[in-house]
Amino acid sequence: MGYSRAAAQLMLPLRSASRSLVSRSTHGAMSRPLLAVVNDSSISRGLLPHAHAVRHSSHSPMGATPTNPRKKVTLQTLRNLHKKGEPITMLTAHDFPSGHIAEAAGMEMILVGDSLAMVALGMEDTSEVVMEEMLLHCRSVARAAKSAFTIADLPMGSYEVSPEQGLQSAIRIIKEGRMQGIKLEGGEEMAPTIKRITQAGIPVVGHIGLTPQRQNALGGFRVQGKSTAGALKLLKDAMAVQEAGAFMMVLEAVPAEIAAIITKKLRVPTIGIGAGNGCSGQVLVQIDMTGNFPPGRFLPKFVKKYADVWGEAFRGIQQYREDVKSRAYPSEEYTYPIPQEELAEFKKIVDKPDQ
Repeated sequence: MGYSRAAAQLMLPLRSASRSLVSRSTHGAMSRPLLAVVNDSSISRGLLPHAHAVRHSSHSPMGATPTNPRKKVTLQTLRNLHKKGEPITMLTAHDFPSGHIAEAAGMEMILVGDSLAMVALGMEDTSEVVMEEMLLHCRSVARAAKSAFTIADLPMGSYEVSPEQGLQSAIRIIKEGRMQGIKLEGGEEMAPTIKRITQAGIPVVGHIGLTPQRQNALGGFRVQGKSTAGALKLLKDAMAVQEAGAFMMVLEAVPAEIAAIITKKLRVPTIGIGAGNGCSGQVLVQIDMTGNFPPGRFLPKFVKKYADVWGEAFRGIQQYREDVKSRAYPSEEYTYPIPQEELAEFKKIVDKPDQ
């Protein structure tokens, strides 16, 4: 009861101030924040955390406002990069941490790819992931990507039936997923769907060459455009996708020479993944290029491993386990102190024999 009375007394000045503030606001005179009318600084110190206060919770937000935020990347930004011949950087992300680090590293574009089916959800291939799962991951990445231009894959089964189905799915990605554009796989046959989506004001990135959602029809993950007929089909698809309104195109698993020629023939930028250095930009799956996978995992030929995230994380977790087993962790520096007189009083009470 003593605590309740003390709490009530502590809140009285705030309640009074709040009533005063509401009264002033009804007369259009609210010009100062609530703390301006609370004169007791001890109250404000006790109730409001300081920016530099030590955080005692085991859970803390990852997000932080960058000290030097960069300008927002827009469609015009990407067009300007393409016009100047400066390569466009794109990387996949599947959750807040991966989006956060891609954003911090300065990626111009972040793709929430359906590859998250494998790298985030443990599925066998991209065809398993459904729209609801994509939307959840999109929202997570969107919270982290404050400057990068974000796009997301339309998952298999969400756009192939008709242009109207494709538009409805694209709207969900933008509205519910908080993305800025969508990517869909397919060439000439997808032109009507691309046109319908772009007519609704939604930016579209095309995807030709190896289209993983159609791997069964392609006979697996095979390089596309290795024959004259195959290369001509790719060029025809690229032209159709461009004319349908796509502002950009991904070329996957295409011989470098063919990709370079297609890039020169197009007005819109191309993003290569296994398509050589002649594209307008590049994209990789973040898990692959950061090495966040166990030893022995197969990597496509085009993937360059830039880091060893798995190795570093494994060594850290292994050391943590050993420290816990040996009681080396937590040592005194990782514990919270208590005044010795308080500790002595506590021990005296708990050690007292029962009466």
